[in-house]
Amino acid sequence: MRAVGYFRARDDDRPLAEQSKTFLEFCRINGYEAAAVFLDAQQKTDDVPGFRQMVEFIRGQRNGGFILVAVPDLAGLGNDLTESARRYFQLASLGASVLAMESGEDAGTALLNTWTTASKNGRLSERVRAAMRQKAVKGEALGRPPYGYKVGARRRLQIVAEEGSIVRYIFRLYLKDGLGIRRIARRLNEEEIRTRRGGLWSMVTVRDILRNRAYLGTYSRFGVRVPASHPPLISPDDFNKVQQRLDERRPKSSVREASRFLLSGLAYCGECGNKMIGVTRRQRWQRRSDGVVKTALYRYYQCESRTNRSLCNYHTRRAEALEDEVHGTLVDGKLKFPAGGDDNGAQVEAQGKQLRDKVRRLDKKLEQHLNAASAGKINDERLRALGLEVAAEQLAVEDSLAERWRQVQQKATEAERRRRRRDALERAREQWPELTFSERYDLLRQLLERIVVRDDSVDVSLRA
Repeated sequence: MRAVGYFRARDDDRPLAEQSKTFLEFCRINGYEAAAVFLDAQQKTDDVPGFRQMVEFIRGQRNGGFILVAVPDLAGLGNDLTESARRYFQLASLGASVLAMESGEDAGTALLNTWTTASKNGRLSERVRAAMRQKAVKGEALGRPPYGYKVGARRRLQIVAEEGSIVRYIFRLYLKDGLGIRRIARRLNEEEIRTRRGGLWSMVTVRDILRNRAYLGTYSRFGVRVPASHPPLISPDDFNKVQQRLDERRPKSSVREASRFLLSGLAYCGECGNKMIGVTRRQRWQRRSDGVVKTALYRYYQCESRTNRSLCNYHTRRAEALEDEVHGTLVDGKLKFPAGGDDNGAQVEAQGKQLRDKVRRLDKKLEQHLNAASAGKINDERLRALGLEVAAEQLAVEDSLAERWRQVQQKATEAERRRRRRDALERAREQWPELTFSERYDLLRQLLERIVVRDDSVDVSLRA
């Protein structure tokens, strides 16, 4: 097995060179092939170029056999336990094993054990949680009330008449009329019924309402469940029927590698202006002639409004065909770069802040999964599945952050920027067949501002 070492500057004053030497000795003793060593020389910083380089290295080695990442110990992955958890699951999502050299155990096992110990010691704000639980036991509402309710006297939930009617309407559409959550979202939007904040309904908001036990009159928070704490909106019989139907319709979970789409974030619907998102579907059918069962995997771009809110028409384009058409537009030589204009530094910084906030939200989500595992509410297999799901999203956000950081750092002159983009356009035209997916992906983001997709054409705009 091939192994890579990852080391960070530490408070124990161990030089990085010494840590690297320890890794090479570890590989020699255990029979691993030392493939590379990655270093981050700065302490207590979010800037981890060594880790990013290791991620790209592992991505490039996926077809070259298994990769083991060796670290001194769990703390060698991050400045704190949450960052160590994030880094562990990110590496695991890339198919790498992570081993702590000092203990010889899998870093995932060490992570869960350490997290459980920290939870028992109250280092995860347990005293605050205990106080909140006492309020929850009394049925006092904490935080934002669910849709359909408001916080009333003695902090008990009270029904908001108009919202409560909409909640009952959603349950009736699902249970009595047989509409799926996508069609319910579409019905609400078509009838100009808005969410509490005046927004459009999506599949997620409808599903969350159908799953919320608060509508039974049961208040649930911090592991505390208080029946009959407030007036119900839905009968237990109807609620249970809805849960059963939702469970029956939920697809079986399976381990799969997320499919990356070349035009993600660049393509927009020509009718409604919303993003086109990549969708993968596996279809199975039986051939009439001989009864042979056939399967095929289809990849395409679809309007996000259609996917999440059942708005807009069925604007769908096959992925390969659309990507070829965009590349053909680059090749034909008719596109010209717009004149002048520096990159908007304020906009880039604002986008960076949004991405950093998203990393923090995903960290909170990962912490919730680890808390559930340490409390025995989910097993190790479920924790791994949930952790890998969060990690894949975190890597995507960090990829975007890295791109924003490159934009901030590359404050070249207008002439130099234009020269680089002319070179990039020439590379896209002349070397496209030889480029890897990642190279094509980066090249398009360097060149393109926006792709407007219509049913029979595309409009491609080059960056200024």
